[in-house]
Formats: sequence, C-alpha cells, structure tokens
Amino acid sequence: MSTLKFFFKVILLVTLAVADSVDDPLQWNSESFDVSLLKDDNPDVYLSTPELIKRHGYPVEIHKVQTDDGYILEMHRIPHGINGKGKTPRPVVFLQHGFICSSSDWVIMGPGKGFAYILADAGYDVWMGNARGNRYSRKHASLDPDKAKFWEFSFDEMGYYDLPAEIDHVLAHTGQQKLFYAGHSMGTTMFYAMASRRPEYNGKIKAMFSLAPVAFMGRLKSPIRLLAPFTTAIKWLTKMIGMNEFLPSTNFMSFVGDELCREQVVTQGICNNILFLLCGYDSNQLNETTVPVIIGHVPAGTSTRAALHFAQEINSRHFRRYDYGIIGNLRNYGSLSPPDYDLNLITAPVYLHYSDNDWMANEQDVLDLYKGLGNVKAMLPVPHLQFNHLDFLWATDVKELLYDKILSLMNGALNAKE
Repeated sequence: MSTLKFFFKVILLVTLAVADSVDDPLQWNSESFDVSLLKDDNPDVYLSTPELIKRHGYPVEIHKVQTDDGYILEMHRIPHGINGKGKTPRPVVFLQHGFICSSSDWVIMGPGKGFAYILADAGYDVWMGNARGNRYSRKHASLDPDKAKFWEFSFDEMGYYDLPAEIDHVLAHTGQQKLFYAGHSMGTTMFYAMASRRPEYNGKIKAMFSLAPVAFMGRLKSPIRLLAPFTTAIKWLTKMIGMNEFLPSTNFMSFVGDELCREQVVTQGICNNILFLLCGYDSNQLNETTVPVIIGHVPAGTSTRAALHFAQEINSRHFRRYDYGIIGNLRNYGSLSPPDYDLNLITAPVYLHYSDNDWMANEQDVLDLYKGLGNVKAMLPVPHLQFNHLDFLWATDVKELLYDKILSLMNGALNAKE
C-alpha cells in the first residue's frame, strides 16, 4: 500500500471517528461503516469464524442453542480434519473463548497453528462456544439487545446458563457421554462457575484444560488493576449513561486492524504495544502478520457487568459471585456479601496451564486456585519465560510450547480406563 494511500486512510479514519462521537443520529455510525470500500489483501480481518474455517478448506457447521433464561447462542463446529472423517465417533472437544472474544480465537492462526485446526486434524470433533453478548450471540427469545435488560449478566450467568446449554447440545448431537473442555481466560472462569454451582456437570467432563486460568485476581500485574479501585464509580457512571455493552464488535474496528496494525505500517508498533501493555511483553512470539487479524476480531463484545465483575474480583481478592451492593446482595443471596464459589465442588479432572509472564493470570493467583480445586491433576508452566496471556492463543510457537502437551494429555485420557 502506498504511503499516500495509507495517510489518506488515516485521515479518513480520524474523520470518521470524530463523526461517530457526534450525537446527531444522522452522522456516520461505526456499526454500519462499509469497510468493503477500503479492504486490502487480508480477507481474514473481515471474515466470520465459519468463513475463516471454510476459506482454509475445513468443514464447518453452525449450531444454535437457547439457554434456560432465553439467550440464543451460536456455536461453531469443525466435525473433522481436512483429510476426512476417519474413525467415528470422534472424541469431542469443547473450546470456550475468553473476555471480549469469540470462537475466532481458536482459528485466527490458521491451519497447523490454530488450536481448533490442530485438534480436528488430530482426530477430534471440535466445538467452539460463543458466550452471550458477543458478536455471534446477541439474540434472546424476548429481550432486545438495544435495551439494558439484555445486558444484565456477568460470567456468573455465562457459567450457570450458557455452558450447560451448549454442553448438553453437543453431547446430545454427538451421542457421547463426556467431552474434553479447554478454555482460555474467562473461558476458564465460566467453567469454574458452572462446575461449582452446577456440580452435576462435572460428570460430563472427561478432562478440563485451563489456559491462563482466571479465578483469583488479587495479584494482577496488568495496568487494568489501576481502574479496579474505581469500580463503584464506574458502575454508577455506566448505568447513568446507559453503557450496558462493553467493547462491541464493529466493522470500524476491523478497518482499524487492517489499516493501522498491518505489517510494515508505521503505526503497527502501537497495536503491538497495546497488546503487550495489557497482557505482558513477548515480542519474540508475536507474528506481526497476525496482529491486524486479531484486532479485526477482538473485541467481540460482552456486557459492562462482566467487566465490572472482574474488577470486583481484583478488589476483593476472592473468587465469588457478582456484588450487587448490600441491598442487592440481600435480595439475591440473603447475605451482605456475595458468596464465594466453592472450588472443592469442582470434581472434574483439571489441568492448569500457566506462564510466568502472564500479567492477567498471576502465578500465585493460579496457585491459590490449584489449592482449592477438588480434583486438580497438575499445574503446568509453559516452558517459555516470556509467554504472555495472549500467547496461549496466538504465539508463533504455541503448538510446540503448549498444544502438543495438551494433545498428549487428551490422548492419554482416552486410553485410560474410566
């Protein structure tokens, strides 16, 4: 892309951003921004998860499931690898994304690198969940996502309602009794919430693999911790201004990723350093050609309450349910404070995969989780000192550093007697 063209797009980007901040409803809106006029040569930035999978020649299915409280979730399935079905039935793996993310997390890196592709090619039936409120799960049987009521949820509801509905659908569809579960970041938090509040689901899990486990957050290193003390004020402010959705997915952000974060563009360093600042520095494992694709798919949206719930965890140093305040807690829990999740009730086999340089999931916080879980199998460090929170998904050598180990553990569990 020529220098002149690049600076034209930067000017246009700034102009559109300013226009989007104007209250006049006739002004440009980031949701309806037509990026097709500005696309360059990286289609992965703009494709949906199913489209990404199809582009690489893999089979893909879209499944819809409704939770007990009415949310309609979209799941994505890769039923087998690129070389065919092979033996059937294939063991099932369920993958759950993290905070403000989506099923695209598992396929952004492409075949041979993305965990979903690796699992499918290794003989597994791969299902990817999408939590309520992200770009693929913004529907409800009766609630409108443009209204505040739709967004009254945190990771607690995602664990209590979303995961059971998705797991039940997967097992019913495949005719299997158990599945493997792998989650990243909030995908682990959701699991702990489910398995402690609905312990009957432990029996449906062959093994759970926690990538960058997030439960206790009192030792968080990320600068995000600086906002945590202001949780009460932020909660009041977001309610007053009607900010119920947190960092939704927009075409505008895909454009930002493609134009400002692509390789050999002067602004890419800014994109890289934002990721490092939040999650830990590891420039050696960052594939710069992937950065615009990541920015194009993240953020994928969630509720403001989910963000506030994590902030509460940082402040309290507890792993507990959402804090509604004294009156709300009395109404919802019958106590002044929210109850802790009972980790001892989590009896599914759990493997904790952590890293020393993860600014979101501190080693000591993971150790506290390890001590509390009812059936933890191992606490496994990634053998790379600079491995950060996002490297669990998008590191250049993530297959060799992490995924090969998980595959070995899965294969071992399949060969073990019940």
